Formats: sequence, structure tokens, C-alpha cells
Amino acid sequence: MQSNFQKLIEAAQNQPQPQRLLFLLAKAERNNNPKKSTAKGAITPVMCVDKLPEELSSFADFIAEADGIDTSWNMILIAGLNGENGQAPTTEEAEPLLNKMANDLMQGQDLSRYLILDREENQIEMMPR
Repeated sequence: MQSNFQKLIEAAQNQPQPQRLLFLLAKAERNNNPKKSTAKGAITPVMCVDKLPEELSSFADFIAEADGIDTSWNMILIAGLNGENGQAPTTEEAEPLLNKMANDLMQGQDLSRYLILDREENQIEMMPR
């Protein structure tokens, strides 16, 4: 069975225009209240990275690379960026969208446009506030 991450890489490689994948690694912290049935908390950005699909081999390799920089993250928000005229977007073109991802997260915006995975590659569904 193919993993969510592998499916994402293949989908990006099969697009009509080259893609750049955008990753926002974040730390979710729960504030559990025993009197309530739902957990609430805060999610803060830890770091951002952009990669071409061919620069990614596996989820385990991606985690190892990320952990080499910072291990405090526990979830990843992922988005794709379309290229034009057969050219993949540059890192410079990805930067404003990585900033938007971080801002969306910090401002509690709708995150349904992003694929969100935990460290075990389980998909996470975020509920709006």
C-alpha cells in the first residue's frame, strides 16, 4: 500500500506543469481540560522548506532531514505550487506562499487546502475555531 507522502510525490510528478512542494513544519501543543470533551491548543510554525518532487525519496528521509535541523515539530502542512511553461517554480517564488501558510496557521485560518500529516504520516484534519 502506498503512503500518503508517496501518493503526494507521484501526484506532483504527474501534473501537466512542474511542481514545487511546500512544507510547513509546526508544533501542536494541547491544553487539555478534563471538564471538556474536546482538546484545544496552539500550533506554532517551526520551519518551512520547499522541494521539487524529484528531491524527495521517502517520508522517512524527509523526516531525517528535517530532524537534522529541528526536532520540535510534530506535524507538517503541505501544499503544491504550479510551474509555468514547463518550468518549476523557484524557491524565491515559493517564499510568499510559505509565508502565507505560516500566517494561515498562526491566524487560525481554514487549513483545509493543505495536506496535514503527523510524524507517523497519519493524515490530520483540522477543525476551524
